Amino acid sequence: MASSKTDGSNSEWWRGAVIYQIYPRSFMDSNGDGIGDLPGITSRLEHVASLGVDAIWVSPFFRSPMKDFGYDVSDYRAVDPLFGTLADFDAMLARMHELGLKLVIDQVLSHTSDQHAWFAESRSSRDNPKADWYVWADPKPDGTPPTNWLSVFGGPAWQWDSRRRQYYLHSFLAEQPDLNFHCPEVQEALLGEVRFWCERGVDGFRFDACNHQFHDALLRDNPPATLASIGEVSTVRADNPYAMQQHLYDKSQHENLAFLEGLRRLLDEYGAVALGEVGDENAPPVMAQYTELGKRLHLAYSFSLLTADHSPAHLRHQVEALDTALAHTGGWGCWAISNHDVPRVATRWSGGAPDTRRDRLWLALLLSLRGSASIYQGEELGLPEAEVPFELLQDPYGRAFWPEFKGRDGCRTPMPWTPEAPDGGFTTGTPWLPVYGPHLPLAIERQAADPDSMLAFSRTLLHWRRTQPLLRTGAIRFFDTPAPQLLHFERHGDGASSMQAIFNFGGEPAAIPLPHGIAPVVGQPLAETSVIHTADGKRMLQLAPYGVFFGAPAGEEPS
Repeated sequence: MASSKTDGSNSEWWRGAVIYQIYPRSFMDSNGDGIGDLPGITSRLEHVASLGVDAIWVSPFFRSPMKDFGYDVSDYRAVDPLFGTLADFDAMLARMHELGLKLVIDQVLSHTSDQHAWFAESRSSRDNPKADWYVWADPKPDGTPPTNWLSVFGGPAWQWDSRRRQYYLHSFLAEQPDLNFHCPEVQEALLGEVRFWCERGVDGFRFDACNHQFHDALLRDNPPATLASIGEVSTVRADNPYAMQQHLYDKSQHENLAFLEGLRRLLDEYGAVALGEVGDENAPPVMAQYTELGKRLHLAYSFSLLTADHSPAHLRHQVEALDTALAHTGGWGCWAISNHDVPRVATRWSGGAPDTRRDRLWLALLLSLRGSASIYQGEELGLPEAEVPFELLQDPYGRAFWPEFKGRDGCRTPMPWTPEAPDGGFTTGTPWLPVYGPHLPLAIERQAADPDSMLAFSRTLLHWRRTQPLLRTGAIRFFDTPAPQLLHFERHGDGASSMQAIFNFGGEPAAIPLPHGIAPVVGQPLAETSVIHTADGKRMLQLAPYGVFFGAPAGEEPS
């Protein structure tokens, strides 16, 4: 076991980094049981390293009953046997470090599994040593729940327990009881769980649902949502009743700031980095608070770009809103356009018609925004959302809201490593979710042999971005455009260096005036999708459908 304890200094490798997310169940199965595992990840790390990313975020692999597939933790310090052993974890971490990759592991602190030993003790009586470790409350006089709070996964956020004759709070599944962060012993225990993995040598943590870590101690009801109160980015679909409330009291409470400061002090002992997931209807101010420079999390991300809306106006608004909020605290953001909770971007932003040109545009955009970036496994291949029939669905969220919402399984099907049916090299057994047939022609083995493939483009783009400091850490400024399908912004440094980035979101060619002195950046990917010409004495940039242009003042190499 390796320890990464340092003198407290903390490098800023994470600032502008690209983080590759692995969903362990679906990445690679090493033992034929149909479920991906840690040795499977280790066996395929060369693929990730070849992309040119900085770090890997591995979704939960801890011991769990798997009601929410690992996000219901029953033992924070044990690897679930489905995924391997602690020795397998150590081997995976060592191999990542050999390949120059950082490891960020998922930590679910806001809740545990109902099978966790802490909960078993807490629910046993009202006067046991852990009686207050979870959020317990008496019913109203008529027997109904203490508040009107709702679960993200549907229905009330309170579950009756006959032993204590009280309700307990669960922001997600009933099998995921919320911990009571108002209890100091809970905070200390959770910091101990984090320290355990710091001592094993991890480079950072992705803290799941970290704005759910405190509830209103007065148990006040949430008011109903109004058009004025709902942010432009909801954390859930409109057909989920969770969207019908203003979540003023069940999450994003001010007390969380002090806990995050204690967490940061611990992480700084080891040089470990904190990436927080902020699921809030008005996420930018929360993200800015949570990432205040040097005090709390290092960086945070939200669901701002994990939406169906992908118009240039929407994207500009989201990026500018976060940039404005972060400017007041010195914080840092992280962007994602796909992950394990939403339909894959190749389908979600395509209008239903696959188009590699669009896939390349989306990735180029993601890697050009100010902040760090998270790429979900398969995004480098342009994988579309898989269709999973109801009888094979595993996701309880999808089963609850079927058929309008099909759940999260469509983005969680196994990675296709080879084009051979039926299972694409993922397993020698029966996969936990079916390998999607249309994914097989997009398998890594096939794309690796094609210099014009999405995989080849992803590698080229990621390696090129590593040579462009402005794209990693430069500031951002947007410009108005002559057409709504165009997005134009500038990345600039402290001095005079700058880079123009222009994207055509439309399926038709588009033109935009180009300032004098701006020339294409040498070596940029997608150079063939744009051309500069003069018309009526004006320099014009002509962009092909879904074209991308990176430019800088002539004779100046962006830095």
